[in-house]
Amino acid sequence: MVRNSFDKELEHLHGLMVKMSAMVEESIENSVIAFKKQDVSLARQVFESDDTIDDMESKIEKICINLIARQQPLAKDLRAISTALKIITDMERIADHAADIAELTIRMADLKQVKPLIDIPLMADLAKKMVTKSINSYVKHDIALAKEVCDSDDEVDNLFSKIVLELINIMKNNPETVEQATDYMFIVKYLERIGDHATNIAEWVVFNVTGSHDHLARKNE
Repeated sequence: MVRNSFDKELEHLHGLMVKMSAMVEESIENSVIAFKKQDVSLARQVFESDDTIDDMESKIEKICINLIARQQPLAKDLRAISTALKIITDMERIADHAADIAELTIRMADLKQVKPLIDIPLMADLAKKMVTKSINSYVKHDIALAKEVCDSDDEVDNLFSKIVLELINIMKNNPETVEQATDYMFIVKYLERIGDHATNIAEWVVFNVTGSHDHLARKNE
């Protein structure tokens, strides 16, 4: 009976994680759409939804702590709970970065865009796919999918470097664009960090399944 109760609580925890991940993915999607379309209303929705995601993180965190305190879980179960605690932290940070992008979108809403929006949406799409795959790898306990996420990190980083160099050149040639180009740099930095957090989630998935926590996206290796 005790084990059955514990399994039900773990299942409930799992359901809340999936719900939180859907909210985070929606925040990324909407922040990028708002940025591309200069949609202030949608950007405000993203910014305001961040509090809801923060509340969800706190709720899941309390459930995890209660499970550890009351149930004295076995090693495998403890690993699952500690993984959940790590993952929700990364998901919350991803949502924060989506809100950061939304905030900058609101600030730049009336400005003409300093460069064609080609590489930034591409980078955003790659980062979002990394997040989706990382969450799916958690749901499915899929190590291969988790490793795909880590392998994608270099692609996002390369786009980040390319876009930053383009923005530096734009600022050199057009000093009046410095303020907006700087905001663009912040946006691509937030996207790069979203990719990093997706990689963190994937690495914790591997830990959950194997018991080994390795950094799978080491640079230049």
